[in-house]
Amino acid sequence: MSLRLGDTAPNFQAETSIGPIDFYEYIDGGWAVLYSHPSDYTPVCTTELGRTAQLKGEFEKRNVKVLALSVDAVEDHLEWIKDINETQHTSVEFPIIADQDRKVAELYDMIHPNASATTTVRSVFVIGPDKKVKLTLTYPASTGRNFNEILRVIDSLQLTDQYSVATPADWVDGQDVIVTSAIKTEDIPAKFPKGYTEIKPYLRVTPQPNK
Repeated sequence: MSLRLGDTAPNFQAETSIGPIDFYEYIDGGWAVLYSHPSDYTPVCTTELGRTAQLKGEFEKRNVKVLALSVDAVEDHLEWIKDINETQHTSVEFPIIADQDRKVAELYDMIHPNASATTTVRSVFVIGPDKKVKLTLTYPASTGRNFNEILRVIDSLQLTDQYSVATPADWVDGQDVIVTSAIKTEDIPAKFPKGYTEIKPYLRVTPQPNK
C-alpha cells in the first residue's frame, strides 16, 4: 500500500554512501526529506543531488536531514558522487541509500510498474519529527525537482505545525498567513497580537507570527 499523508514513515536499516544507518536514529527527532532516483549516472538526478548539496545550509537551519535513494550499490554511489561534485561544483555529504534489494523502495511504494518494473520513480517524502508523512510528491523522469519549492513547503509545514495558521497560494517565508477557521474571529487578537484583516468571514489574514 502507498503511504498517505499522516501515515507513520516506516523505519529501515540500510547501507549508504556514508555507511550503515538506521533511519529513525539518523533523523534523530528532526525533519527529513527522503527522495528517490531511478538509477545512478542519470543526468537529471545528477543535477538534483548537486542542488541538494548546494542547499546544505538551508536544510540545516530548518533542522532537516536529507537522504537520497537509488537501487544501485554503494560502490556505484561513491563513483557517481565524484561526477556530481565535479559537474555541479559542490560536495555531496548527505547519504545516498543503496537499495539493491528494493526493500526501502517497496516500503515507500517507490516502484510504479507502469513507469518501470525495476527502478524507483522520482518520489519525495517530507517527514516530521513525529515520524509522520507530511508531504509526498512524485515527478516524471524528464522533469527535475524544484528544491526551492521543497524548502518553501517545509517552511509552511514547520510554521503551521506551531501556529493555528495556513499559508495561501504562492506564499513564501515572511508573507502574511491565513488564520485557520478553528479560531473564532473574536479570539484572534489574543492569539495574534500583530493584528489581522478580515477579507471575508472565512478569510482572515495576519502577519506571519514568528517573524
